Amino acid sequence: MTPPVIVLADDLMWASRLRSAVDKAGFSAVAVASADKYQSALRDLPEEVAVIVDLNGRSYDGVDAVLAAAEGGHHVLAVGQHEDLALRRRAMDAGALRVFSYNKLFNDGPSVVKRLIEGDL
Repeated sequence: MTPPVIVLADDLMWASRLRSAVDKAGFSAVAVASADKYQSALRDLPEEVAVIVDLNGRSYDGVDAVLAAAEGGHHVLAVGQHEDLALRRRAMDAGALRVFSYNKLFNDGPSVVKRLIEGDL
């Protein structure tokens, strides 16, 4: 059985959309909206868990969240504004496998999640 995908997003709309993409891809999501719950989920779940981080969270630092997951050996996908190239670069430097735009995850989320789980990003 594949471990759940951790989804870190504090925006209700995007948290819902990202969880839906995970569900539609055939996996289960553990949705968290704060840095404390995120750190707890990273500690409590197996190393091979995949993580999706909304880089534009207000209650946490998205790049720090990517770094924490990557340092723990997790596969990390980040999502953010397509025009914020500096933030996207920082997320990649912190260990994100890919940074997708909100538009890409909205339109093709299940396929992207499936590729993340299969290690095909």
